Amino acid sequence: MPRITRDSLMTLEAYARARPEFRARVMAHKQNRALALGEHVTLLFEDELTIRYQIQEMLRVERIFESEGIQDELDAYNPLVPDGSNWKATMLIEYPDVVERQQMLARLIGVEDRVWVQVQGHPRVYAIADEDLERENADKTSSVHFLRFELDRAVTQALKQGAQLSVGIDHPEYAVTHASIAPVVRDSLLADLTD
Repeated sequence: MPRITRDSLMTLEAYARARPEFRARVMAHKQNRALALGEHVTLLFEDELTIRYQIQEMLRVERIFESEGIQDELDAYNPLVPDGSNWKATMLIEYPDVVERQQMLARLIGVEDRVWVQVQGHPRVYAIADEDLERENADKTSSVHFLRFELDRAVTQALKQGAQLSVGIDHPEYAVTHASIAPVVRDSLLADLTD
């Protein structure tokens, strides 16, 4: 996957003009990269377009136009773009009720390490979580985690040959398996793999 560079970003003025159309395109694209795991967890698989949108939005909201600030955003977000041998995802734990959310985040400590993908005929690949910083403490986990799934060549080849893909969580407080990945989501994820 190509890295996002300062030269490939729109200026604040250009982004203001392009934002409505660009945002609509990204939102439609994200629909093909989101996977609900049960009622309370969503994985949003990131790629160059979703991360480019995040960077442009951060620059817009923070009114960042100086080189150093732009580079800081690129340094923070570029690691979230898959590099051809992996999938990278934002994991969202969603409980609308505040009290229930606090209780469940306390019960779900370590859930980010129990998220897996599995290609038929191969062992589960567990997520490598939160490489940027620790997002949980002794009392609770965070409602947002960043995950990386490293896929070896055999797994990638099996996927490209049509092997079934499953995704799940095997935490004692939240166990779910999603075995029927929509073809449009599967195809979108396959595009991230170059091996």
